[in-house]
Order: sequence, then C-alpha cells, then structure tokens
Amino acid sequence: MPLHADFADIALRLACAFGASLIIGLDRELEERAAGLRTTILVCLAACLAMISSNLLLAEVGRADDSFAQMDVLRLPLGILTGMGFIGAGAIMRREDGLVLGVTTAATLWYMTVLGLIFGAGQYVLGGLALLVALGTLWLLKFASRFIRQEREAVLRVVLASDGTDALESALWQDLNRPPFRIRRSCVARDSETGARELRFELRYAGEIGRRQPDEVARLMGQAGVVRVEWEN
Repeated sequence: MPLHADFADIALRLACAFGASLIIGLDRELEERAAGLRTTILVCLAACLAMISSNLLLAEVGRADDSFAQMDVLRLPLGILTGMGFIGAGAIMRREDGLVLGVTTAATLWYMTVLGLIFGAGQYVLGGLALLVALGTLWLLKFASRFIRQEREAVLRVVLASDGTDALESALWQDLNRPPFRIRRSCVARDSETGARELRFELRYAGEIGRRQPDEVARLMGQAGVVRVEWEN
C-alpha cells in the first residue's frame, strides 16, 4: 500500500470502488434483494474510505525516542470488516417453515466490504480479479443452479370424484412411489355426503431450484375424475 497517496490516487481508488459496487449492486437491484444498488455502493465506498484514511494516517517515520504511545491505524479497516458481519446478519431471515433467506445478500455485503478495502489500499489488479470472481459467482453460477436438482419437501392434496376413481387413485399411489417422489406420510378422507375422497401426501422429491411444481402435478390437474389439486412447498 503506497504511503504517499495524492489526490489523483485517492480519486482513482474511489472511482474503482464505485464502479465495482455499481456493477454488483445492479445485479442485486434487478433481483429485488434487500440490499440493492445504493446499499451495495455505500458499503463498498465506506470500506474504501476507511482504508484510504488508514493509508493517510500511516506514519512515515519511526517512533521518537521519548514517545511511548503508538497508534495502530490499520485497526480502522479491521473494525469496518468486523462490523459488516452484524449488518449482514440483519439481512438474514428465517421463515416459519424453516427456510433461511438472505444468506447470499449478507455474503455479498461482506464481499463488497473486502472489495472496498482492496481498492482503498490501491491494489487495483487484485480488486479487478475479485470483481471478476464476484461476477462469475453471482451471474454464471445463477444460471448453472437452474439445472441442479435438490431434495425438497411438499404437501399434495388431491380431491377425487365419488365415481370411477379407484383406478385413478391406484395410479396416483404408484406415481408418487416412483422417483423423483418419495412419500413420507399419507392420509385419505371421505366426504360422507358427496362421496368425494381427499388424499393428502407429504412428499420429498428431487426438483429443480426455482420450479414451483413438478410436471407430474401439472398433468394430474387435467385428468378426468380429479376435482381439485393443491400443491404446497
């Protein structure tokens, strides 16, 4: 880190931090995340300014013989990096169903803090490489994750008509006992007045990330004898 940072060097560091955070912030803004464009830019610029301030406060000469106090100015960016962990923790939410949201947003804020410290230290090559790594992680892996099938949980409720549905019910049981489905619990209820039967299945299945329901459930909705289909995951 250069000890003699002039005005042009400071402006270049701030411009690099602003440009990098602008690119990452646009991705967060388009995804409608909790930490959007302005938050990402402010976090990165704050870290960059903290490192620049530490750079300007670095002593250029050794400690005098009659001095016993010495200030460690590099604790300032260290405190910024540690404090960002608390802000990132505030972006993480846990829903009632146990699903945890906001982890990527918190990690992005922490990463942008590190990126701001890098540019604030005048390490442009390292900052550029870090920006490319962030873009590859947020953009390229986002498309790759669409093809990843992960274990998920869901509840399927199917209401069958009273007449001629024995074969359909048997076929439904067979379909849900084959991959990608696995039945965890099931129950059957019968309406004494109409004779309609309601089948409830708690399932585990391997599904693509972001897909609301498997194709097998969509085909079930159009079959004769099926009164209502409810899918919850």
